[in-house]
Amino acid sequence: MPPRPTATRRSGIRIVGRALTCAVFALAGLLFYISAQTARGTDLRTDNSLLSLSDVIRQRSSQNQQAQSQLADLQDRAQELTQQQSRDPADTARLDGLRLGTALEPLQGGGVTVTLNDAPPNATARIPNVPEPGVNDLVIHQQDIQAVVNALWRGGAEGVQVMDQRLISTSAVRCVGNTLLLQGRVYSPPYVVRAVGRTDSLKAAVLDDPTIHTYLKYVQAYGLGWKLQESGELTLPGYSGTTDLRSAGGQP
Repeated sequence: MPPRPTATRRSGIRIVGRALTCAVFALAGLLFYISAQTARGTDLRTDNSLLSLSDVIRQRSSQNQQAQSQLADLQDRAQELTQQQSRDPADTARLDGLRLGTALEPLQGGGVTVTLNDAPPNATARIPNVPEPGVNDLVIHQQDIQAVVNALWRGGAEGVQVMDQRLISTSAVRCVGNTLLLQGRVYSPPYVVRAVGRTDSLKAAVLDDPTIHTYLKYVQAYGLGWKLQESGELTLPGYSGTTDLRSAGGQP
């Protein structure tokens, strides 16, 4: 049988136990403090930062659509007031020219329509000696849409429309996952790009673009969607969003 601890040993054990207890409570208090500082008064389980990015984007898209509708009404009212106040024909002509130059007015004329789409589900290689596709090989990317838009501008387009929105000088094509984010609204494929201008020049500019050459190879290999059509008469809507420039980047 082992010897019983003396009174001194029992006292030492109690001191060590109390010290350990104090250390545990101190550590727990530190953890509560760190958690409070991180949350800063919010519920961590219901914090908006835990929402998926796509849900946040779609929520903002709906809000932007409502704001754009209100803005369009205000622009129509402003145009009516301007027409009422402008009595000089020369001033009216200059104003009309400026509005056309900034894509605020509808545009009609011949042109082209380009449609891009993701490959069919479970697509495989369609030609010999081509590796089986990865996920990124089967979807439309930002660079594909941007290449079409840039080529149309180089081809002398008088106006360009992506989906149901007219582009202006500050428009930026952005892709988030497999969706297109354009001027505060979200779109899914197929993506349709229309341009008014000389049809032959527009088609030549699109087919000569090196990025589009690469895209067309994926069309043949994996079945990505591609259609380039001549249109005898197109009507592009006027731009209805805000014209404020908030930032400028290196994107051409």
